[in-house]
Amino acid sequence: MTATKERIRIVETNLLSNDWFVLKKVTFDYRRRDGSWQRQSRETYDRGNGATILLHNPATGNVVLTRQFRMPAFVNGHDGMLIEAAAGLLDQTSPEERIRAEVEEETGYRVRKLCKVFEAFMSPGSVTEKLYFYLGEYDASTRIGKGGGIAEEGEDLEVIEMPLSEALAAIESGEIVDGKTIMLVQHLALRRLSEEHAK
Repeated sequence: MTATKERIRIVETNLLSNDWFVLKKVTFDYRRRDGSWQRQSRETYDRGNGATILLHNPATGNVVLTRQFRMPAFVNGHDGMLIEAAAGLLDQTSPEERIRAEVEEETGYRVRKLCKVFEAFMSPGSVTEKLYFYLGEYDASTRIGKGGGIAEEGEDLEVIEMPLSEALAAIESGEIVDGKTIMLVQHLALRRLSEEHAK
């Protein structure tokens, strides 16, 4: 980190928008690998960090996902209805605390055996958000509600349960196009494959 800071000199930061989240324009000098300095500017969108989880049932091989409307996908030519793993912004809470609450709100399931698998910046060219990725177990006995999200916040989620193999096929067919969901589904598939080879 120290070496990177020696290559960056912030010249100016301008606030462009502070409506839903914070959009800034940062002008900075960057020391290139050859030692020369180059002035650049970038826009950064700060929406806070988040967490996401894939619920899976080891006994049945099923996973729980949601379907919801996403305006940015819609304006980019998609129908906007994305199949996703449950997720939410941290809002000043720990990733584990937030994802436990979020998965109950969105899916109606209380998570068991929560396991953090990795962290990732999802769009580091423009968005500051870092996501914390989790796997969690569920079964019929852990269902405590209908899910669907919080209507007052504009959420209207459909809860979907499907075999892991079907989720993998949906990625291949282009039905699942959400990045965090693809990462978690493939991670779980690789984990199960590794466990089978270890037996």
